[in-house]
Amino acid sequence: MAHNHNNHFADPAAIASYVENAQNNVPGLTDLHRMVMLLLAEHAQGPADILVVGAGGGMETKAMAEAQPEWRFTGVDPSAAMLALARQTLGSLGQRVTLIEGTIDQVLEGPFDGATCLLTMHHLDRSQRLHLLRETRARLKPGAPLVTVEHSAPSPGAELWLARSVAFSDRSGPDWDKARSSGRRMAEHLTLLASEAEQDLLREAGFGSVALFYAAFSFRGWVATAGTT
Repeated sequence: MAHNHNNHFADPAAIASYVENAQNNVPGLTDLHRMVMLLLAEHAQGPADILVVGAGGGMETKAMAEAQPEWRFTGVDPSAAMLALARQTLGSLGQRVTLIEGTIDQVLEGPFDGATCLLTMHHLDRSQRLHLLRETRARLKPGAPLVTVEHSAPSPGAELWLARSVAFSDRSGPDWDKARSSGRRMAEHLTLLASEAEQDLLREAGFGSVALFYAAFSFRGWVATAGTT
C-alpha cells in the first residue's frame, strides 16, 4: 500500500486486483461490511442517506445497498478509475448511489444519517485526517454515526502486527521474511496512530461515544457519534 493514495489507485494493475486483494487482506471483510451496516442501521432505520468517504471500489456501498433497500448513498473518492470500478461493482444498485470524484470538500449534499470511511485514513497524515473528519462531521445530522476502519499502530510492535497482516494476506505462504520487510515498508509509508490517538482525533473532530468494534492484527475499526456542537 503506497503512501500516495491517488497514485496508487491510478495504477491499472492495482485497480484490476483491488476487490480480490481486499478480500485477502482484510480479515472477515464480508462480515466487517455487515457490522458496519448494522452500526449505521441502529440510527438510520428506514429510509436514510449515507455518506461513503473513500467510496472507490464500491464494495462496502454494494454490501450496504443490498442489505438496506431504502438507503441512498453519496460516495466520494479522488480516483476516477476507482470510481469506475465502483460503478461496475454496484451494477443496478448504482441507481441509489451518487458518486463524486474529489475530496470531502466536494460533497455539497447532506445532512446525512450516517457515514463510513473504510481503509482510507491510513493513507492520510494527521492534519489531513482531522480535516476529513471535521468535514464529515459537518455533513452529518447530530447523533448520526461514523464508522471508520484503517491500519492502526497496536503497541508495542506496530511493525510486527503489520507483518502479521501481510502474512494473513499471502495465500501462497506465508513468507515471513517478505512479511516482515513489507511490514517495515508499510510502517514507513502509512500514517499509523495508536488507539488512544485514534480516539483523540475523532473527539477533536467533534465526535463522541467513540468505541472500538473491530480489531484484526493491524486493523482497527471505530464507531463514533456526531456531536451536537
